[in-house]
Amino acid sequence: MPKQTYIPCLLNLLRQYGYDGATLSKISQATGLGKASLYHHFPGGKDEMVEAVLNYLESWLDQNILQTLESPGEPLSRLRQMCDHVDEVYDGGKQPCLSAILLLGSARDVFHDKVKAIYQVWIDAIANVLIESGMNEGLALRRAEDAVTAIQGSLIVSQGLDDPSVFVRLMQHLPENLCKGTLP
Repeated sequence: MPKQTYIPCLLNLLRQYGYDGATLSKISQATGLGKASLYHHFPGGKDEMVEAVLNYLESWLDQNILQTLESPGEPLSRLRQMCDHVDEVYDGGKQPCLSAILLLGSARDVFHDKVKAIYQVWIDAIANVLIESGMNEGLALRRAEDAVTAIQGSLIVSQGLDDPSVFVRLMQHLPENLCKGTLP
C-alpha cells in the first residue's frame, strides 16, 4: 500500500501519544507494518512520518480552510464555513491539536518552522476576509491572530477539562465576534 494509507493512523497516534510517546513499536502495532516496512515507506524514520502527517494537514488546511476563506461570498458565511471545517477536524473539540503537541519537547526544534508557516497562512487568510469586510488591516490581523489563539486555547482547555463544550461554544460565536463592527 502507498504510504499515504498510513497517514490517518499516524495522525491519531501522534495526537494520542505525542511525538516522543509515539514509539516505533506503537506505530508498527497500529499500522500493522513491521519496523522494516515502516522504514521502507518512511526511510527518514519517525521525522519523515511526522513530516508526511504535517503535509497531509497542510493539504487539508488548503482544501478546507483556505479555499473556503478565499472563495466568493459573504465574509461572515465563509468564516462560519471555516469554523464548521475546524469543528469537523477536531471532532467537536474531542481531538487535540497536533501542531500544539509538536511544539513541545524534542519535536519543537524539528517541526517549529513548518507549524509556524501553517499558522501564519491561516492567520493571513482570516485577516484577508476581515479586510474584505471593511476592517482596517491592523485590526484585521490582530483579530485573526486572536481567532487562531482562541481556537487553539479552547482545544487545550477542552482537553484539560474533558469538556469539548468549551471548544464548541467558541466555534459557535467566533465568526460573529470576528466581524463585530465591520459588516453592514
